[in-house]
Amino acid sequence: MSATAASLALPAGRTSGSLPAIVGAELLKLARRPATWVLLGLWPALQLVFSLVIPYVSYSRGSSYEGSPPEALLASTLPDRLVANALSGLPLFGGALLLTLGALLAGSEYGWGTLKTLLAQGPRRTTVLAGQLLALVTVLAGTVAVSLALTAGVSALIAGAESAPADWPGAAEIARGFGGGLLVATTWGAMGVLLGTALRGTALAIGLGLVWVLAVESLVVNVAAPLLDVFETAQQALPGVNAGSLVAALAGSDTPVRTPGVVAVVDGGQAAWVLGAFLAAAVALTALLLNRRDLT
Repeated sequence: MSATAASLALPAGRTSGSLPAIVGAELLKLARRPATWVLLGLWPALQLVFSLVIPYVSYSRGSSYEGSPPEALLASTLPDRLVANALSGLPLFGGALLLTLGALLAGSEYGWGTLKTLLAQGPRRTTVLAGQLLALVTVLAGTVAVSLALTAGVSALIAGAESAPADWPGAAEIARGFGGGLLVATTWGAMGVLLGTALRGTALAIGLGLVWVLAVESLVVNVAAPLLDVFETAQQALPGVNAGSLVAALAGSDTPVRTPGVVAVVDGGQAAWVLGAFLAAAVALTALLLNRRDLT
């Protein structure tokens, strides 16, 4: 079954216009799409390289990494740093990948011309959007859980190989990390859905999203903010800055997170509220666009 056909497939035994049927169809579409596996696989892979592989290789060679001595590098890879290491890639390259996934999820329906066909089967536009978002959240929750599991496995291997203590974080800390990671991931994904819907396609939506995540915010934070007070204040409202601040807060202050994009510009509480506001605004604007304009 092609990706286009999968987007219209409705699970047996469910009403075509029902929310569960649409969620099932969207999950099937995502599962059958190679881009989904590539994007969701790259995030944990890059995160493991930056948070565990590079520090451990530097420790093994007896060299420092970004000013940290070998002993500190080993400590940063151990199980007690599970939450920090598992979420460290989300604010920057993880955000770019998940924004791309959201843009593909929504924008592809315009490129394939399947949105009108789907709506002709009976569901309301808001029901279709809710199904897409629920499917996206389901996939992202699974990916955050996989990232935590992979990081735990690699950290355990390092601790065993170096005969280092394996002090695992408590269940409450892991639950907070999972919730915070899912908030960051869902915010980026919803912003991608907004871009894909607003621009009725994928190419421009992905391009603009990547420029924002990888270039615009970096220029504001690293170039403009140190020079002008207005940008120093404005950066506190940027989604990437707040995502990095939330991950930094969840990681704690004992050992710094060296992954790009993780900087505590604001406190964790403010970061969570700002990300929640971005998420709500992205969903509301997407629903408004989908309901108010012609699909052609």
